[in-house]
Amino acid sequence: MDESEYLGRVRALWARAWPVDTPREPHYPIGRAALTDYLRHWARTTPDKPAIHFYGHDTTFAQLDDLSDRFAALLTQHGIGAGDRVAVFLSNCPQFNAVFFGILKLGAVYVPISPLSQRAELMHALSDATPRAIVTLDRLMPLVRDVRAETSIEHVFVTRYADVLPAQPTLPLPAMLTEPPLACGDAIDLLPALAQTTPIPLPPGSLDAVAALNYTGGTTGLPKGCIHTQGDMVDMAAAFSAVSLRADADTVMLSFYPQFWIAGENTGLIFPAFLGVPLVLLARWDAEAFMAGVQRYCVTNGSMLVDSAAEVMAHPRVHAYDLRSLRHTGVSSFVKKLNPEYRRAWRELTGSMMAESAWGMTETQTCNSFTVGMQNDDFDLRSQPIFVGLPVPGTDFKICDFDTHELMPIGAEGELCVRTPTLLKGYWNKPDATAQTLRNGWFHTGDIGCIDEQGYVHYLGRRKEMLKVNGMSVFPAEIEAMLGKHPAILGSAVVGRADEQRGQLPVAFVMLRPEAVGTLDDAALTSWCRENMAIYKVPVVRIVDTLPLTATGKVRKQDLAPLAEQL
Repeated sequence: MDESEYLGRVRALWARAWPVDTPREPHYPIGRAALTDYLRHWARTTPDKPAIHFYGHDTTFAQLDDLSDRFAALLTQHGIGAGDRVAVFLSNCPQFNAVFFGILKLGAVYVPISPLSQRAELMHALSDATPRAIVTLDRLMPLVRDVRAETSIEHVFVTRYADVLPAQPTLPLPAMLTEPPLACGDAIDLLPALAQTTPIPLPPGSLDAVAALNYTGGTTGLPKGCIHTQGDMVDMAAAFSAVSLRADADTVMLSFYPQFWIAGENTGLIFPAFLGVPLVLLARWDAEAFMAGVQRYCVTNGSMLVDSAAEVMAHPRVHAYDLRSLRHTGVSSFVKKLNPEYRRAWRELTGSMMAESAWGMTETQTCNSFTVGMQNDDFDLRSQPIFVGLPVPGTDFKICDFDTHELMPIGAEGELCVRTPTLLKGYWNKPDATAQTLRNGWFHTGDIGCIDEQGYVHYLGRRKEMLKVNGMSVFPAEIEAMLGKHPAILGSAVVGRADEQRGQLPVAFVMLRPEAVGTLDDAALTSWCRENMAIYKVPVVRIVDTLPLTATGKVRKQDLAPLAEQL
């Protein structure tokens, strides 16, 4: 069939599967306008409403609007203008939000860099994006000093946690927030400089100009800069909030996701400003700070890893906090996988529904599918492996043959391709990579997926991760999902190793729950796998103490592959 006929069929399936009472169109609270216009709107209509709660330091929408205006003016004073890149080398803090919106208001380009970067990683981002300025924390200044002479950086702005911590914090503080501030005489002190800067007239917000270079995670090769616009940001927020994050008058969000990460950008920077709702911002994950934040600020919407939710439920002080204000908890299954037991326990504790958040990539601004409304009788969890639900309004999926690019029949596996208004405009300085993945308006993900007979989308993993065992296709993600059903397993990661007889073998690195350590061995888990999986899927099992993780909580499988070959 041709593409129009194919899309007609899958759209009909999606229409039949669409959850009851769920909007079918994106929702723009003030129309399709730049994200910076949304911030200005809330600053004008709800000036005293808290935009950010940070351990007792509150920033209203009017204050955030003013601070970001001042940062745009400060950049202008230093010769930074539209199109210039500005690197943001910060951990979560209110200054991050002010800097982000100031860059966008000026028409400059926001370049987030992980504060966990080592020298080579920082150099790669700076060499590729060539920013003229960088904003960083005092504790990261030694690394900035080390690389500055080799980069395009002309101006360094520095800030500190101590600049925004109240005398009486409202939430438990992580240790890094209590470290003494460091003197940085070779950088511009951000907040005093903003206080001395007068706002200036700024250009109108643009939906189409380059606004951000979001770097991919770098789990395969060096990270690439994804070119995104403010249009991508608001279109993502309008589509996803309509089906999965509907805001009410009392909505309060909480985020601890790193804001340099695309998911953290969405939850900590874009959604609150788009919806005009308060954000409880944590500098990092901490179970007790999460519980205290939910109770104190009556948080209604939380986003977290399944690992984080499991830690809350097992916390010795969990019943000292009231978490019943939560109405929806979006989770991501990285190491630990969402299962019916976690869902039931979370509902008993909080009264809220725990649902897998979405499928998406840095290239698509994430949030391209949704699962809310598909939890009846754990339908979403019974529809594994790796059920990612339905496309958000305005997004299309198709499944193609990896080599011929021909459309695959409904129910068949192939390359997951996505077409969405939030698609990157290209990879920065990489025309060949752009041409390879962006074809005729579709992004070819390199991921294996399928659209089942009911229209639901399933994600099976990276093509490079797929294993061939005796000629049979084996997906590590499916084995990991199966292992997650074992009551003693905390998390797992599956990679392949070469095998002379069978071509490849899956190798599962498994972490046990603390109470199960010492009660099981590799042989016992292998026996369980034989009882629960087809024989060709049964992995070589190795129990480990920890799994190597990226800054965003994903398993660094490239670190495990050499270990698998040694077994």
